[in-house]
Amino acid sequence: MRIGVVSFPGSCDDRDALAAVELMGAEPVALWHGDDDLGGADAAILPGGFSYGDYLRCGAIARFSPVMREIVRLAGGGPSGRGGLPVLGICNGFQVLCESHLLPGALVRNDVRRFVCRDQWLRIEARTPWTTGYAPGDEVVIPIKNGEGGFVADRRTLDELEAEGRVVARYLGGNPNGSARDIAGIANAGGNVVGLMPHPEHAVDPLTGPSADGLGFFTSVLASLAPA
Repeated sequence: MRIGVVSFPGSCDDRDALAAVELMGAEPVALWHGDDDLGGADAAILPGGFSYGDYLRCGAIARFSPVMREIVRLAGGGPSGRGGLPVLGICNGFQVLCESHLLPGALVRNDVRRFVCRDQWLRIEARTPWTTGYAPGDEVVIPIKNGEGGFVADRRTLDELEAEGRVVARYLGGNPNGSARDIAGIANAGGNVVGLMPHPEHAVDPLTGPSADGLGFFTSVLASLAPA
């Protein structure tokens, strides 16, 4: 399987995501923001960082890049898309997915008004192509590092996410950024598009991270893409 990782100007976790893809046994495909195709990738990852310097709003410029036009098309064109390209947006990638309207809501300045970097406990709550390796209710520890990580949406959208089982992960042991209802990650209606504020690519090897709990996001998509 080929998993593409997009590099925008200002991305800083793209190499880590590529290394995680290789570690799980898939072929990593380095994609550039100016590419107009995905090089035959079976899934795509939008990594963390500061795309285009986070000018205007985080992810607001990246959404207009050629590669995002192709990702939006293949992922299903919006939150109602089903059976489209599996896409994982991590931190800044989550922000890009919201700006691209592949996911609802927005990410705003942390309520503590400072950058937060720490190991964070999460509870996995939804089964998606990116989380089939976990059981709902599994608790994992994965690093976070963000300044604009507070997920917000109107009450109706939040209620829909809850009712439809689209809250992928929730913060445990304290909300680090003021996200509504302790939400750390969400999925679109089809489940193929997932946005996650914590960084699973930094938790794939206990030697370099707090755990290997994040590896499941990468092995899950590999299993979901395998022929039945």
